[in-house]
Amino acid sequence: MTTTTSMGTMTGGLGGTAPSAPPPARISARRTVRHSLTLAWRNIAQLRHSPEKLLDVLLMPLVFLTLFLYVFGGAVSGNTHAYLQQLLPGLVAQMAMFATMGLGTALSEDIRKGVFDRFRSLPIARSAPLIGTVLGDTVRFLTVMVVLTVAGTALGFRFGSDPLRVLAGFALAYLFYMAFSWISVVVGLLAPSPESVQGLAFIFVMPLTFGSSVFVANTGTMPGWLQAWTKVNPVSHLADSLRALLVGGPVGDHVWYTLAWAIGIVTVTFPIAMRMYARRA
Repeated sequence: MTTTTSMGTMTGGLGGTAPSAPPPARISARRTVRHSLTLAWRNIAQLRHSPEKLLDVLLMPLVFLTLFLYVFGGAVSGNTHAYLQQLLPGLVAQMAMFATMGLGTALSEDIRKGVFDRFRSLPIARSAPLIGTVLGDTVRFLTVMVVLTVAGTALGFRFGSDPLRVLAGFALAYLFYMAFSWISVVVGLLAPSPESVQGLAFIFVMPLTFGSSVFVANTGTMPGWLQAWTKVNPVSHLADSLRALLVGGPVGDHVWYTLAWAIGIVTVTFPIAMRMYARRA
């Protein structure tokens, strides 16, 4: 005879317990989102308990803003005020790249400590640890945009567009940052140690940021080969988009190129990151 115990388990005549139902083979998209947001909050909570981890994104924008403004302002635009109008949007584009490097370092550190091994033992979506890491790290770039906006306004920067265009500009920078974060994830999974992440990241971040229109809107004085590079450089398209949206002027095709680059980066790097994570973590 089969009876039901007080705990709801089914026992047979030999006193054995019937095996529980196996976990679902696939986790729904809704649960994946919930798992990812939970792990994202874990990363945000770490920043709350260790605010010194935000020190680089608090100081680096200020250093870049003041240094480039007063070193190049007079030479490029004749005065610092005119140069600030083109420099600040470019720095937002640059920091969208630089702010992702801490993500790769933190990811490599978690893997070395065995944190991701614990995640793999939990009944959560396989992609949730990586997506949660990326979502949780966006606090860093939001901090960068606030610091640059406040400091730039204090130095004399003025928005020349309506509020909707300004918000669209910051949203575009945020989307590109999110997309580029997956390159940092790949670097963090590829690097043999957390200490080597920064060096590997700089190999491709430096040519993308300094070989672009971040610091000078007019690239016509550059050598021909460098002009060709800036025309295809996604950071140039992002910087030019931000200048048009924040300061004013025609946007052209720069926004569409920026969005196309963002979609392309995620399309390529996300499956690579998932494959590498399955092998390494």
